[in-house]
Amino acid sequence: MTQIDAFKLSNGQIAWRAAQDIEDGAYVNLGIGFPEMVAQFQPEGRQAIFHTENGVLDFGKAPKPGNEDWDCINAGKKAITIRPGTAFFHHADSFAMVRGGHLDVAILGAYEIAQNGDLANWSTGKGGVPAVGGAMDLVHGAKRVAVITDHVTKTGEPKLVAACTLPLTGVGCVTRVYTSLAVIDIEDSHFVLREKLPAISFDALQALTGASLHTDGPVADLIVPEL
Repeated sequence: MTQIDAFKLSNGQIAWRAAQDIEDGAYVNLGIGFPEMVAQFQPEGRQAIFHTENGVLDFGKAPKPGNEDWDCINAGKKAITIRPGTAFFHHADSFAMVRGGHLDVAILGAYEIAQNGDLANWSTGKGGVPAVGGAMDLVHGAKRVAVITDHVTKTGEPKLVAACTLPLTGVGCVTRVYTSLAVIDIEDSHFVLREKLPAISFDALQALTGASLHTDGPVADLIVPEL
């Protein structure tokens, strides 16, 4: 365990923070895996309309164990529930929605995020995702692209970097990053710090970031509930 592991946010807390910025009625695609957690933390009084690449729109929460209908799954092959208004359509129509600019938000995971908004979230290396999949369409089709991720890799290397070294998913596409330590916007090819955990200093956060952090006003405390 590193020193930051003692106070950094859990995946659930990162997902909770990202969920707070999703507007009521927004059309949202959540990436496979960790990003799917965002759906669990919609603020009271708000209801996003979730989209999945395999052809479902406005589906409900995950069913309780034992109640799954495996004909009803998301792109990550996880069971979903049907609600009034849920729509099913062809895979090609689903990607027409993405490419046509009909999604308000896409939230994805990442291996690397560059200060100019480039995203690398797939790799052909050992244990990597074997292909870029629908993410390439999502990052250029959605009106807003956000990333949720640990601030550093498992070996402590920065995930927020000056330039990506892994194969790119998209160029200049990311606008906000929610990490285990901070909330960072990407503006004019710079990382702009908006929120950070009170337990970490600016200098310590900078040391864990592979490009310069900028500020354009007060930096808010990143406060999340215990989950």
